[in-house]
Amino acid sequence: MLELAMHILDIAENSVRADATTVVITIIENEETDSLTIEIDDNGTGMDEDEITKALDPFYTTKKVRRVGLGLPMLREACRRCDGMFAIESAKGTGTHIVARFRNSHIDRQPLGDMASSLVMLITGNPDMDFIYTHTKNGVSFMLNTATIKEAIEDVPINNPEILRFIKNMINEGLKEIGVYD
Repeated sequence: MLELAMHILDIAENSVRADATTVVITIIENEETDSLTIEIDDNGTGMDEDEITKALDPFYTTKKVRRVGLGLPMLREACRRCDGMFAIESAKGTGTHIVARFRNSHIDRQPLGDMASSLVMLITGNPDMDFIYTHTKNGVSFMLNTATIKEAIEDVPINNPEILRFIKNMINEGLKEIGVYD
């Protein structure tokens, strides 16, 4: 995966497969501490210790379409390459919490990529789920909460093309306002 947004998409799709109803994606960029932190929380089925170990093994997957599960191992390796850290906490019935931290200025740190497109893909394919995305850069934040949007649009499906276009533009404008995109 060439961009962090693709790692985030992959992990959020794991949350979907784990029957989560809510996925919380938090990104914190801090130039003062030279760090970029990604946290992903879900309220899915969770994993026990043995399943966590298997999830970090690139040659294990529960997916039927491919024989390897590279998402979490690749993200963990990306963190390691960039003087960062990776942690996963999970328990059966309570969901999963993943933290990936990078030295932001590290030459090998992947670019953030297109967060708006990744989030719109998640929303398109999972209109009944709630996604909460918060991105903070140097103390200034942008937040998207699909539950709030669903409330505002009432009977219009959130995966309506016009609504998705609006959401994508809102994310891009919000990230631009806080200085994520120039």
